[in-house]
Amino acid sequence: MIFSVLHILFTAAVTVVLVLAVGLWRFPRAEWLDAVAAGVLSGAAVAVWRLSANMGPLNDDGLPGFSANDWAAPVLVFVLLSVYADLRVPADAGRYRQVRALATLCALAVNVITI
Repeated sequence: MIFSVLHILFTAAVTVVLVLAVGLWRFPRAEWLDAVAAGVLSGAAVAVWRLSANMGPLNDDGLPGFSANDWAAPVLVFVLLSVYADLRVPADAGRYRQVRALATLCALAVNVITI
């Protein structure tokens, strides 16, 4: 099964909104930029992965309800947010790790539910 570009962009947009909400919840007000960055980077990771790997075998569910792409897109979210944290060290590393973990879980949930 192949998904439309609009479907994939919708999935990425939902990821942005959820991760932004998580970031705004976990980060202090002064660190709102990190929340926005986490949301945008998470959405970009999902969009780039799903668009580049949008092929039948990777979209077919190997486990009921879970495809290879469902598992891989959150991994790219985790990696991209880790690279961001290495390049721009967060003020509160503990909270950033929490946001990164929750962003990964959000990306998994969104990919399983919306695609």
